[in-house]
Amino acid sequence: MLYGYYMFDWTYLLVILGLVLSLAASAHVKSTFRRYDQVRSMRGLTGAMAAQKVLQSAGIYDVTIERISGELTDHYDPRTKTLRLSNSTYASNSVAAVCVAAHECGHAVQDQVRYAPLSFRSALVPMANFGSQLAWPLFVFGLIFSFQPLITAGIVLFTLAVLFQLVTLPVEFNASSRALRILEDTHILGDQELHAGKRVLSAAAMTYVASLAASILQLLRLILLSGGKRRR
Repeated sequence: MLYGYYMFDWTYLLVILGLVLSLAASAHVKSTFRRYDQVRSMRGLTGAMAAQKVLQSAGIYDVTIERISGELTDHYDPRTKTLRLSNSTYASNSVAAVCVAAHECGHAVQDQVRYAPLSFRSALVPMANFGSQLAWPLFVFGLIFSFQPLITAGIVLFTLAVLFQLVTLPVEFNASSRALRILEDTHILGDQELHAGKRVLSAAAMTYVASLAASILQLLRLILLSGGKRRR
């Protein structure tokens, strides 16, 4: 009976919708990046060089820039004050690479000025990781054994993961805003290049929006399944 309950439950449509949103956003950011990865920046700066200039212009001299493998795996680690740029960004002198590098520098600036949403997100990391790992196991065991406290615990833990993604949105949008402002003020990019940069960063931001939407749909599914189990 439980097998049929999961296999033919209509709430799978919510999962499919979330997956479609995530895949569409991912495809959009990759196509946008590849488009502007073919456009060389007028000053010829690589992503690493642009990152160094952005950091210096913000008065940041204690952040290390490292190269890591992968494509669009760029990130800033506030714990070690390390800016990690992917192969597709570090040595490339394209407009896309410069903008992605500057965006990650935006997080370093947030860290320097103690931007509240970034601090809050960092504090949520352990709980969000814990919640995302245990939410579904607890929820499923709760359904199997008809134990409501486990079901509720699974929903609460998954909500923490959703909260983390919600807080991530202003952090990412703010980092892009800071990056574009510095790129403009320092003339690292010209006006037309900045327009292209906005396209790249906007496409990247949509991946976070889509991820949040997918997680909210997953949370809704948990709540609906929980309600259905109680009615049974």
